[in-house]
Amino acid sequence: MGKRKLALAFSQSDHQTHSPEDTAVTNEHVGESDENVERGNWSSKADYLLSMIGYAVGLGNVWRFPYLAYRNGGGAFLIPYVIMLIFAGMPLFFLECAFGQFASRGPVAVWKAVPILKGVGIAMVLVSTFVTIYYNCIIAYSLYYLFASFQSPLPWADCFSWWGADEKCSRTPKDPLCNLTLGDGYFEIVNTTWLHVNNGTCPIGSEIDVAHQGPSEQYWDKVALDRTSSIDETGEIVWYLALCLLLAWLIVGIALSKGIKSSGKVVYFTATFPYVVLTILLIRGVTLEGADKGIDFYIGSQSDFSKLANAEAWKDAATQIFYSIAVAFGGLTTLSSYNKFHNNCYRDTIIVCVVNCATSVFAGFTIFSILGHMAHVQGRPVSEVAQSGFGLAFIAYPDALVQLPVSPLWSILFFFMLITLGLDSQFASVETIMTSLQDEFPALLRTKRYYLTSVICLLLYLFGLVCVTQAGIYWVNLIDHFCAGWGLLITGGLEFIGISWIYGVNRFIKDIEMMIGEKNWFFWLWWRVCWIFISPCLLAVILIWSLATFASPTYGPVEYPVWAIALGWCMIIFCIMWIPIVAIMKIIRAKGSTLCQRITAACTSAPDWGPYLKQHRGQRYNNQHYPEQKISNVQLRDIHEITSNF
Repeated sequence: MGKRKLALAFSQSDHQTHSPEDTAVTNEHVGESDENVERGNWSSKADYLLSMIGYAVGLGNVWRFPYLAYRNGGGAFLIPYVIMLIFAGMPLFFLECAFGQFASRGPVAVWKAVPILKGVGIAMVLVSTFVTIYYNCIIAYSLYYLFASFQSPLPWADCFSWWGADEKCSRTPKDPLCNLTLGDGYFEIVNTTWLHVNNGTCPIGSEIDVAHQGPSEQYWDKVALDRTSSIDETGEIVWYLALCLLLAWLIVGIALSKGIKSSGKVVYFTATFPYVVLTILLIRGVTLEGADKGIDFYIGSQSDFSKLANAEAWKDAATQIFYSIAVAFGGLTTLSSYNKFHNNCYRDTIIVCVVNCATSVFAGFTIFSILGHMAHVQGRPVSEVAQSGFGLAFIAYPDALVQLPVSPLWSILFFFMLITLGLDSQFASVETIMTSLQDEFPALLRTKRYYLTSVICLLLYLFGLVCVTQAGIYWVNLIDHFCAGWGLLITGGLEFIGISWIYGVNRFIKDIEMMIGEKNWFFWLWWRVCWIFISPCLLAVILIWSLATFASPTYGPVEYPVWAIALGWCMIIFCIMWIPIVAIMKIIRAKGSTLCQRITAACTSAPDWGPYLKQHRGQRYNNQHYPEQKISNVQLRDIHEITSNF
């Protein structure tokens, strides 16, 4: 009984030292059963898990992983992929989930644990902001194709004059021409097929390739994008893409209008529907002629284990894992911050990571079964139709869908799947921005959710208009190349360093055990080794390798001008420059007579660091666990009053 009173005294007196930022603010979007009446909690565990799965499983699982697998040895690629998941992906995933859940704060406010690294949280939010701008444009492209699919035949089924197909457009590649040199300096250009029929041969070096574009490729360039020749030619805003982008932001805004209470219900559909479509497409795909060749090309007999000796395969595996499970964006910390304190975040980590990677492999079978059929129909090798990114989603796969019976139906399902895949990730990214602002200014913003949602969505829509101009695809590609790359590696590495080396890995483990219960030393041995050494070293190697092998971005054959590359570097510098700026500000404002003392003070957790709720904060006052925490006079008085009754 005395222990209960003692803990209560601690929790009550500790609440008196709570920072003004955490002052209770009535939140109209908090439910009656919520543990946290200020910020709110997930309505159910299913809401949280589906949101996490939807956030981690995105477009990259469908349009990038299958391509990387076939390029790096097929089935052999799964070896470095799984190794990188275990050594790099899951450790950072678990760390971020536990960090956000313990403090019930977003990616910026959570750095009260190590104030000198608050800039890491700001960098995460800025990276997420840039990503949301271009990611919703990809959803807008998918919306346009979805609407275009409600007609038969599909507009990209052939070179129709009504949408402006020119003489370069052809469903089948055009035969090359041959420049035959005749006597007296004359020459004649003839078709090579005609030449072979007439028992002639074309001299080496005399063939002339004829410019050729398939209808799906030309439709993508000339109609969907109305693309100019380079980023230098901005052109006009493509009005129908601007409307699709507006619709995409309206969907995001409505889904987030009530915070996790509304988005947590939307994901019941958006997170599960892609699996329904992938399954339907897989069943249809494996029944098509030539599907076995596509699957065999994906991870069958084409598996090449010699590729594992190539550093490029390991780099691709690491970057794909790192980006596909969405670590270092701040979204995992944000979503986990709305969990109840004693949620088992370790089990959640295992579930989400396994589901994410299994989805990548599963999507590969679906994609390559249909691409195999496409290659069979066209009489081309699978390698010539296998593409990644925009080429797969908006050129190769639409072309493959045209060759299926009832092609509009399959096209509708495919693009609706892309939309739902993108929306889940977009919900979490925008929520990251909003949660960070609400945590920093709770009294001002926490009760104004509707206004905050509207303003953020409107601003991001206006910023995204440059991505729906005639040069928009170049901007999308540029932002993706720079912002969704090195920034994540830097912030992820600093997360490991900040929590494991500065905050203290043993102290962090004690925090986790407060939530999920005590574990034996053998359980923590693995996580200790990863957090302290293996994972940060891997990220450092990937970062150095990426910078050493940097190549200027291109969009197909189009190269970017110097000013665009410089702007790309400026974007990533703008995101990460707050890390040293905030660190310097914290050191300047810290107490101490020497620089060393100031740095030490800036690395020390804030007085109000710990569990957000006072009923959990009473558990943390153990001087061995938190040696820097000072017991106030009020607490000493309460201790004296309680112990005098024993």
